[in-house]
Amino acid sequence: MSSTAYSAELKPDPRLRRLVAGSGWLLGIAGVLVIFCLPTDLWIRMVACVLWAGTSVREHRQLQRGWADCRALRFAANGDLTVLGADQTWRTARRETGSVLLRTVGWIRLRDHRGVVFAELLSGDDRASPDWRRLQVIWRHVGA
Repeated sequence: MSSTAYSAELKPDPRLRRLVAGSGWLLGIAGVLVIFCLPTDLWIRMVACVLWAGTSVREHRQLQRGWADCRALRFAANGDLTVLGADQTWRTARRETGSVLLRTVGWIRLRDHRGVVFAELLSGDDRASPDWRRLQVIWRHVGA
């Protein structure tokens, strides 16, 4: 196989997306509760709670926008990343800082063609999935 044709194509798991969204909501609620228990004036706590809740909602909406237009991710041998959109066309994307790939799980932060920054939680088994194994090789070759 030539290195130009060497790529890994992975489809996001809806269960992992629900896990990320659910944990985001729970942490947003926990943050509001923690802020509300701080030993400061009530008006400061209220403003901080509103800001925290607004930020949490904005982050959740950004994830949803990114996920709505991401059916699959393709990692090329040279490090290029493309995303399969809802209209079944491949579009370029860029990997953002904060991405990490471990042996069986990966947290990939990316910016799509519209400029939307979102993350995908991916999992795989290098023994069962050739694409996961290729992603591991590409990740090591290109560097995180």
